[in-house]
Amino acid sequence: MTLIIRQMQENDIIFVQEIAKKSWHKTYEGIIPRNIQDRFLQAAYSYDRLKLRLESSPFLVAIFEESVVGFANFSNVVNGVAELFAIYLLPETQGKGIGTALLQEGINMFPDLTSVIVCVEKENTIGMNFYQAKGFLKIEEFDDVFDGHILKTVKLGLTIE
Repeated sequence: MTLIIRQMQENDIIFVQEIAKKSWHKTYEGIIPRNIQDRFLQAAYSYDRLKLRLESSPFLVAIFEESVVGFANFSNVVNGVAELFAIYLLPETQGKGIGTALLQEGINMFPDLTSVIVCVEKENTIGMNFYQAKGFLKIEEFDDVFDGHILKTVKLGLTIE
């Protein structure tokens, strides 16, 4: 198994868009209506938006057996805290340690990091199980209005030793 985690490059954008689409459709089927998913994906994962995120925040890609199969986007660290905005993998590559490697590499990038926070849709059991297995603990739960659709969101935090 050859796994490489590196900073995203502009020519990775097309792969990141495809990963976001496939993983969103699989993860949020039955949770977020497809038309709302597609509107969000078109806006948040447009070429220009991804190029801006690449230039302004830590954005990693996972290359497994020579293909881009996942990504993780973090905020910059403020007062020791970074937010994990997104971590997504192609559905068929989940469970192989790739998400764990992306998370760990992101944490390792920040020498002054004391904690990582992430917001997860409550019904996203794969995501919730992943973060809890990594030691993330629930901070709070709240309703989030997402394009007119109410989502039950859980904010989780991980303390970095």
